[in-house]
Amino acid sequence: MHITQIVENLKSAVGINPSDNLDADMRRVIDALGELGALPIEHLSVENARRQPTPADAVQKILFDQRRGAEAFAAVASVSAMNISIPGAAGSNAARVYTPEGRGPFPVILYFHGGGWVIADLDDYDATPRSIAQQANAIVVSAHYRQAPEHPFPAAHEDANIAYKWVLEKAESLGGYADSIAVMGESAGGNLAINVSIWARDNGIRMPVHQALIYPVAGTDMETPSYKETRHARPLNKAVMKWFVDHVFTNAADKESLLINVVDANLAGLPPTTVVTAEVDPLRSEGESLAIRLMGHGIDVAHQNYAGVTHEFFGMADVVGAAREAQGFVFERLCGAFARRMR
Repeated sequence: MHITQIVENLKSAVGINPSDNLDADMRRVIDALGELGALPIEHLSVENARRQPTPADAVQKILFDQRRGAEAFAAVASVSAMNISIPGAAGSNAARVYTPEGRGPFPVILYFHGGGWVIADLDDYDATPRSIAQQANAIVVSAHYRQAPEHPFPAAHEDANIAYKWVLEKAESLGGYADSIAVMGESAGGNLAINVSIWARDNGIRMPVHQALIYPVAGTDMETPSYKETRHARPLNKAVMKWFVDHVFTNAADKESLLINVVDANLAGLPPTTVVTAEVDPLRSEGESLAIRLMGHGIDVAHQNYAGVTHEFFGMADVVGAAREAQGFVFERLCGAFARRMR
């Protein structure tokens, strides 16, 4: 057996030491998160998990320590943000509309945040939609959704579909193009984004012109190479994913739903897709598999994996170089999709 294969087998067997694989920027964020007192989520109650410091807080700590807060704010100061309420499947949900400077109409992006369908909110995931709006010159609607365990699966998926229908109907009144709408999401939000596209296809509704899936939840197999390699990673690892599963699903059948196990769903006819994965992330393998499956259906897919970074890195462009690269990759793809639509 080749020595490289032996090393890979050992990684899968015992799990890599994440600190050995992180680049300097990412290590700084993980260290800052620890300094803020963040505890392993898998040992917390839902209430305490929602209260504790987040990766976004760690980024702000670094900016404060480096006296770079004003610089980071100036980069997106041209983007205005307005809190609104939008319809959900069982009442209204919070949303935030980010609008770039200038005269519209603009393309529109419907964005879903991460958090395993249990934790996090619009504030925790404020950096990504602000940056998207500024760099892609697009209106971004960041839509919250009902969360488990108070609202178990598939409540979030139902809300995501209604949010997309609302954006289709309200795009023009928001200052956007009704026929130039993309969907995007991180982690659990990436899963919601691709399911919105599937729902639109299956219900004869105009599909998004593009879908950007950032380390999406796309499978149910927790024995993939990346799950094994990153068992000790932070902020996400196998134990944390099991914690989310325990709080989101009420029965075994739901855990195997094709809404979650997207890699085995019908992916034919979906929009052009951009997939971002991170090296030190249990979801890396299923993201890679999803990209391959989409390509197999003849869909225009661009996939990039970023070395030395963990789950949640994408919104850390103020302090993580790989995040700036990943955002540039996604923005280029989004802008290309919008330009083709508006010719």
